[in-house]
Amino acid sequence: MKFITFLEEKIFLVLEQIIFLIVITFIFSMIGIKSVYIVLTIVILAFFMFLYLIIEYSKQKRRYEKIISLVDNLEEKYLITEIIDNPTDIESQSYYYALKQACKAMNDKISELEKESADYQEYVESFAHEIKTPISAISLTLDNNKDYSLKQEIDKINQLVEQMLYYARSGNTEKDYFVKEIELSDLIHNVILRYRHYMLDRKITLNIHDLDYTVFTDEKWLAFIISQIIQNSIKYLDKDKKEIEIWGENKDNSVKLFIKDNGCGIKKSDLLRVFEKGFTGTNRKKEHSTGMGLYLSKKLCDRLGLQLQIQSKENEFTRLDITFPKGKLHNIDD
Repeated sequence: MKFITFLEEKIFLVLEQIIFLIVITFIFSMIGIKSVYIVLTIVILAFFMFLYLIIEYSKQKRRYEKIISLVDNLEEKYLITEIIDNPTDIESQSYYYALKQACKAMNDKISELEKESADYQEYVESFAHEIKTPISAISLTLDNNKDYSLKQEIDKINQLVEQMLYYARSGNTEKDYFVKEIELSDLIHNVILRYRHYMLDRKITLNIHDLDYTVFTDEKWLAFIISQIIQNSIKYLDKDKKEIEIWGENKDNSVKLFIKDNGCGIKKSDLLRVFEKGFTGTNRKKEHSTGMGLYLSKKLCDRLGLQLQIQSKENEFTRLDITFPKGKLHNIDD
């Protein structure tokens, strides 16, 4: 808040004081008071008026800076009326009342939307769980009948339902998060089994090696992340000789998991956006792409404290790296 701005707000008060000084000067002149006393009186009155303005400006500036600081440091800024003092002057009280009513209306609306969102999330989770039962029954029947073409379509439905379920839960991983010791080789083996029919039909070569590492994270969430990455790899394999390579490396402070395919790759200009929600790229097949797989994988990795990175070269390869940091749990066996 600048002093000149403050004076602009006090312009009428300043004009009143100037008129008052002019009147005093005129009266003193009429009654024959010496000029030196008139000048001295004007200087003293002007000094006290200026002093009053300085003091008032300092007070208002402190209040201004306090409110600015409170707003800047407040995460839920719509709660500002709960922490600022009720002003004493009538005009400011009217603005304070208007602001408080606006914040109250917003708080009520936010509470309503949060409840609706929670109810919707609960419904989505319930729907996903309920529909998985008939999907599993149909899948089992097709397995028994060796009808693998239809089973692949059922598996796609199951994958989309699973993606929807994890998307609904992605904002609250801490409520469904259980850290345990996981053997990467076992987890990768279980995930690959889900896609064996796709890989056999598309004649995809698997090169899996160096996975004898232990990591500590949530097994269910990690399996979902790896599933999304493998789905992407399968989707964008476009060469005659299709290959997916999966391996691990032990670093000083982490264990790294690599998943690489020799598919169509990603344009350099698209690499920075592949983790954006709904982004499908400009050179990838889009007819069956939702742009949600890598978005969810990145979001869940961030929430689980894992690092997900991507490297790719157009028409050559795409590689996803998952970094598992080593903590105290990892050092138990050392």
